[in-house]
Amino acid sequence: MEMSRRTAAPVKRRHLLQDNPSVLWFMGLLGLFTLGVTVLSEGFGIGLISTNLVKILGMTLCLCLIAIAMDVVWGYCGILSLGHFAFFGLGGYAIGMWLMYARTEIVIRESLAGSTIPPTEREVSEAVASQIFSVVGSNELPLIWSFAGSLPFQLAMVVLVPGLLALVFGWLAFRSRVTGVYLSILTQAMTLALSLYLFQNDTGLRGNNGLSGLQNIPGALHVPQSVISVWFFWASAFALGAGYLLFAWVVSGKFGSVIRAIRDNEARVRFLGYNVEGYKLFVFTLTAVISGIAGALYYPQAGIINPAEIAPIASIYLAVWVAIGGRGRLYGAVIGAALVSLLSSWLTGGGAPNIDLGFYRIIWTDWWLVMLGLGFVLVTLFFPKGIGGLFDYLVRKQ
Repeated sequence: MEMSRRTAAPVKRRHLLQDNPSVLWFMGLLGLFTLGVTVLSEGFGIGLISTNLVKILGMTLCLCLIAIAMDVVWGYCGILSLGHFAFFGLGGYAIGMWLMYARTEIVIRESLAGSTIPPTEREVSEAVASQIFSVVGSNELPLIWSFAGSLPFQLAMVVLVPGLLALVFGWLAFRSRVTGVYLSILTQAMTLALSLYLFQNDTGLRGNNGLSGLQNIPGALHVPQSVISVWFFWASAFALGAGYLLFAWVVSGKFGSVIRAIRDNEARVRFLGYNVEGYKLFVFTLTAVISGIAGALYYPQAGIINPAEIAPIASIYLAVWVAIGGRGRLYGAVIGAALVSLLSSWLTGGGAPNIDLGFYRIIWTDWWLVMLGLGFVLVTLFFPKGIGGLFDYLVRKQ
């Protein structure tokens, strides 16, 4: 017995890069892409890439980040969430409140600077409230805006609001052992309820008008948009790289094996003694937090956020991106989100010329969703592992 103990080979723990060899490739390509865009930009380079395109690329990186989060919760853990774009939007609202309040406060103070009698803080606050909420017929600052002028507080809300919502929702759903299509319907219902609530003017978030002017950064109003767009592009690239590393670590090792087992056979994993609900709740909450961070970087580049951004259809698009790219592969989610979002911007933004067939004129803004749906069906039927699966096949052939 003693000899067997001495001769037994120690169990080697697998390294992160062994479980996810795509990490080095992804980080290298992301670094080269970031450098290339910077050199070609108007703000810091030779000006071959317009400021608008830099913003589109930065927003695409944010969409890639939420796609990775969706891939982890669906492709690895088996939870088809149709509500993760709600967390994305909540992160955007949290940072948007500070951007709009702080910028309006600066404008108000500058306009009142020449007054004979200096304005009091209450007068400034009332003027800011009137400026922001006059569009919904109010001149009072809602309670949820009490700390909107504090950047640290609003940054904390970017993480806490999506995280707490996911924690409470997930705890209620998972402890009741709601799974499969029923859980997907519940997440979609949560998203719909939140969207309809935000459409109301008395929510304190300007109803259907949403928050606008988010591209104007307080304290940097003199900085041109060409420079600010590159700043946000850098932040989006950093967040995507950090998120990729984080999720690559999460899906590796024992934890990754357990959540894959939950995806494949939840009952068996529970029978083996694992706390299935705890694993699912952790993954659901973590991905919600990362989605909120992605939204906080996305909407300042978009310049506006409104309740329509949180509608259930956005989360359905997110699932389509992951399916096309290849769920269960972190890089597959990035491929799907980048490909579909850039193609959408090109076809619906006037970049692609319409085609006149004589008997019919193809207008891409009308046909884009049809193409997206057809692409999803074709990938599901003929390439169930998505575009990422094709890369795996090519690598094995070599």
